[in-house]
Order: sequence, then C-alpha cells, then structure tokens
Amino acid sequence: MVKVGFMKLGSLGSAALIEFLLDERAERQDIQTVTIGTGSKITKDWVDANVPLMIEAKPDFCILTSPNAALKGPKGAVKKLIDSGIPVVVVSDKPAEKAIEEFEDMGAGYVFVSADSMIGARREFLDPVEMSLYNTDLIKVLAITGVLNLIYEEIDRMIDEVKQGKKPEPPKIKVRVNKALKKAGFINPYAESKAYAAYIMAEKVADLTVKGCFIEKDWKKYTLIVSAAHELMRFAGKLADEAREIEKYGDSVQRRPHYDDGTILMKRKLIEKPRAEKT
Repeated sequence: MVKVGFMKLGSLGSAALIEFLLDERAERQDIQTVTIGTGSKITKDWVDANVPLMIEAKPDFCILTSPNAALKGPKGAVKKLIDSGIPVVVVSDKPAEKAIEEFEDMGAGYVFVSADSMIGARREFLDPVEMSLYNTDLIKVLAITGVLNLIYEEIDRMIDEVKQGKKPEPPKIKVRVNKALKKAGFINPYAESKAYAAYIMAEKVADLTVKGCFIEKDWKKYTLIVSAAHELMRFAGKLADEAREIEKYGDSVQRRPHYDDGTILMKRKLIEKPRAEKT
C-alpha cells in the first residue's frame, strides 16, 4: 500500500479537495492518505510546528499545498521534508513561480496553477460567507477546466511508480489555460470556449486582488477593487458551469472514476459502464 502525505499550509483552491481526488468513493484499496494542515496560517512558526508530524508519518511522498509557496514558511517546509528523505511536490499559485529554481535545486517537483488566484482578503469585505462563496466558484473553475484532472493524474502516476518499486518522479508543471484544457476532455467546441474564458477570467482575478490587498491604500477604493475581483470569479464559475452543461446536453461529459485498485476508468454517456482506458 502506498502512503501519500498531504501537507496543507493555508488555503488554496487546488488544495481544498486534493486528497479526495484520489479516492472519490472511499473504496480504493491501494493507498493510504495522511493530511496535516496549519489552518489559514503559513508563517514559519506554524509551519515548523507541523512539519515534524508529517515526517513522523513517513509517507512515500508528500504533496505540499500553499498559496505563494515562494514565501519563507512553505519553502522551509519543503526543505525539511526533502532533507528527511521524503519526495515533495509543491502545489501552489502563480506567485510561487519566483522560487522555481530554488525548488528544483532542492529536488522538489511542482504544479503551479495560474488560475488559482488570491482571495480578496480585506477586513472591510471578506467574511466567512464571502470566503466560502469565492472558493466555491474557484473550485468549480479548477474542476471543470481540467486543472484538478491534471493534478490527480500526476499524483496517480507517482503512486504507480511507487507500486513498481521505483522512486517517484515529481512533476514540474506551470499550468496555463491550454495545458489545463487538454485534461478537461471537452468534445463540444462551444463548451471548450466557455471553459477557456472561465480560466482566463479566474487568472485575471489575481491582478485585482493583489492590487486591492497590497497596493491600494484607500480603504474605500480597495474594498471596491476586491469586491470586483470576487464578481469576476463568480462569473468565471458561471461560465465553467455553462461549459459542463453543454457537454451534458450532448451526453458527452467525461467521467473518470477510480477502480478499487487505483485504475482510472473512463466513460462518456451517462447510461454506460466505465471501462479501463486504452494505453
């Protein structure tokens, strides 16, 4: 059995359901997952207090998720895990790309998702309900545009390598719209175009939230800016939903459930049995 560790530092759209992507029906027999998190904090003291728990769990490899993994806390966690002999894949957002060379020097893999945009974290605007709604829309975009498919496929590939007695090879991927959509499995071009637009909209949200959270100092102006960012993400979610609905109307939604041995099955029509994909 392969043990996969998930080290969750702070909140990231790609991370919210990441361990469940591997075992969506809780029937898989070939893996065990262990999840350790720091809640919303990613500062060095919080990270340092939790990393030893992951090292003690002794996973075959670890998926470390964090917003802006280029910060001191996440980078320190990656180094400690790798120094302990645990292969690491960093899942983060576009700002983390500043540290690509450092991660590669450490021997870590990475999946950096440009559409996984920062939330509008201003006290005048953000409350628990707004935070939840934003992440609902973001997760919908990441799921429908193919980002989450890409992530779980890479993790499954590493699991298979461990099963074969190999050292898992961490991915090194910067996710942009075309790379994501290749994994989305759309048949209808109108559906794909809506998903394309949804991804680009989600990607542009970061321009507004960074400005509203770190650049604009007038509270009335930054409140308006971060509110606008959330409206943009809301419509990105709606477009992504429309893309999937088009595929439903054609009875062509791609569904790829896991079998209990970890095999990824595939089907298109609603009323048909999933089958193993041809290799």
